[in-house]
Amino acid sequence: MTKLLQNPIVLLLMTGALLGFNLPLGKIASDANVSPLIWALIVSLGACSILLPILIAQKRLVLPKSNMIRYIIISAFISFIAPNILLFSVMAHVGAGYMGLMFALSPVFTLGLAIIFQMKTPNFIGIIGISFGLIGAIIISVTRGSAPDAPPLIWMAASLLVPIMLACGNIYRTLDWPKDASPDSLAFWGHAFSVLVFIILIFVQNGNFPVNELTQSPLAALAQLLVAGILFPIFFRLQKKGGPVLLSQIGYVAAAVGLILATFILGELYSQMTWIGAAIIGVGIIITITSQKSNG
Repeated sequence: MTKLLQNPIVLLLMTGALLGFNLPLGKIASDANVSPLIWALIVSLGACSILLPILIAQKRLVLPKSNMIRYIIISAFISFIAPNILLFSVMAHVGAGYMGLMFALSPVFTLGLAIIFQMKTPNFIGIIGISFGLIGAIIISVTRGSAPDAPPLIWMAASLLVPIMLACGNIYRTLDWPKDASPDSLAFWGHAFSVLVFIILIFVQNGNFPVNELTQSPLAALAQLLVAGILFPIFFRLQKKGGPVLLSQIGYVAAAVGLILATFILGELYSQMTWIGAAIIGVGIIITITSQKSNG
């Protein structure tokens, strides 16, 4: 098992699948009138609740210093705080399946930024894989936007900000990764800072902490805590081992998983062309795996 968790492709598939589970859980919370701030807090609390006892047991829980503090604050804002608030706000309007499919655009934005910053980029096969993902995402966006029940254009435009934010986070976390810092430690402190920010924002918005919101969907909240707790330790390991462009391709896996779960669990309906676009994204995933193996 330990050896499997060192394999970037295994980490990619696990992280993407877990990320895909976030989407229907967030939609369930939205339908139960849980605010995006509360649900984003649940995500970060889940990560902290799993990582804290692990770090304590391994005697690796130390206070961050100097450049690690900078890294934690910046990465938390562009990776967890802003994207999660936007994600759970927009999803109420565009649906979990469509919002998940927007994750398929993050590899394209990440690749563009990686080229700008002269970072390691995929080989030719890998770029073909990313291109397939982009084509699939475009097909889905066009078919969703032209459907009779399409959400207002402003919400569809807002959904595009999520993959852009994710791409910025992917690049920053690699460029500024503190020397000798462990993935678990960075994940814990990043989410601990996010928890603090979310609590402050919730009190500013409400004047109190509306715990009663969570009683509307307790099982979904518990599931979200568990999913987030498993997700982020793996996420940071993938970041360290695979780099930002490979990490970004969790968006393809999350898109496929999110669409399937939204259809079969939430009952969301999507056109045949949307499923064709999803299938093209699936081809992109296969090509990505082939590319990674060829880089071996």
